[in-house]
Amino acid sequence: MSKANELIGAAMEALAREDQAGFDSAAAFLADRDDADRVLVEAVTRAISGLWRNGWQPADVVRIAAWRLTDWHGRTAADLIAWEMRAYAPATVDERWRDQLAGLEAAVWWKGGYLAARQARDGAGRLVTVSGVLELLGLLTGLPRLESLGPPPGAARRTVQPRSHAVGEKTFARVRALLAKAESTTYEAEAETFTSAAQSLMAKYSIDAAMLDAQPGGGEAPAGIRVGIDAPYEQPKAVLLHLIAEANRCRVIWSKELGFATVLGFWADLSWVEVLFTSLLVQAQTALVNSGTKKHGTGRSRNKTFRQSFLSAFASRIGERLAEATAAAISQESASRGTDLVRVLAPREQEVEQAVERMFPHLVSHAVRTSWDREGWAAGSTAADQASLGARDRQRLSP
Repeated sequence: MSKANELIGAAMEALAREDQAGFDSAAAFLADRDDADRVLVEAVTRAISGLWRNGWQPADVVRIAAWRLTDWHGRTAADLIAWEMRAYAPATVDERWRDQLAGLEAAVWWKGGYLAARQARDGAGRLVTVSGVLELLGLLTGLPRLESLGPPPGAARRTVQPRSHAVGEKTFARVRALLAKAESTTYEAEAETFTSAAQSLMAKYSIDAAMLDAQPGGGEAPAGIRVGIDAPYEQPKAVLLHLIAEANRCRVIWSKELGFATVLGFWADLSWVEVLFTSLLVQAQTALVNSGTKKHGTGRSRNKTFRQSFLSAFASRIGERLAEATAAAISQESASRGTDLVRVLAPREQEVEQAVERMFPHLVSHAVRTSWDREGWAAGSTAADQASLGARDRQRLSP
């Protein structure tokens, strides 16, 4: 083992013991070495390769690096993921991975040694940069195994996409564009119009996908995505995601300690759950900010309990509205198609439940407890009633 590798090992041991002095000493000696750049980047690259085999995906790694450490560590993780991904032929990388890499803007932007380039870009000292990359390595080497949601890079094979997925990209692009307009307008009527149109598209697309899969040669299997649940107020946000997913025949498993939830379902429904969750969080946050600060009669702040109650009520009421929208959409589409869609959709729900049992055999449920503020609950319910779901349009949410 080289001296640089010994110093990296010493730094990792010091991190595990929470020995800051020992870590600083190892980092300082490593920073003085000419081979530090090559050896440290190689160590991080090996750790990233190991994470792919353990079920992690690029967005997961960047998210947890930023969440547990800092945004700088998240950006560095994206850089070194791009460096590691050079080892794979594009045809052997799953399309969803390529989408994540593009969304992360992960690219090899530097020439020569990474540490020197990162140091120059940040205007930081060499020891600061070396220490930061060592901290990232310590995090990556301690992450647990996750459930696999798809083939790791190098193992994917290009195949003909399922019919229901292959026709969906244009629909999702139109849906996202409509929701973006709904979020940006200051006029509620316009937001209702844009969101109703988006929901109408998704209702038809989701049912079309189910009908195609019910035919011979359909056979799309349930899949999964991971959705970040950011602080603060993670619990009501997780409940909101759960209720959105439930209304769309998807299931949510929240990994609180990792800062994300896994959502299992069929692709048409998964995509809509993710888009709608993001849109509703924006709307909830806007309404929450507009509610202002809250204080007790004594003048002491009660913002935390107010906002917790606000978001809990928002999630609860949104869940009710989505359940109503789901029933209405199924009823209308069943009548127009002359088909009992409940019978078509029920097997898909069963397949999703089976996927949950297969991937999470030791799943444990916990009761949800939250702080209570009467005014916050009332305000959250009102905001949910006003949120853009196209409640007046009978062709609404994907059932």
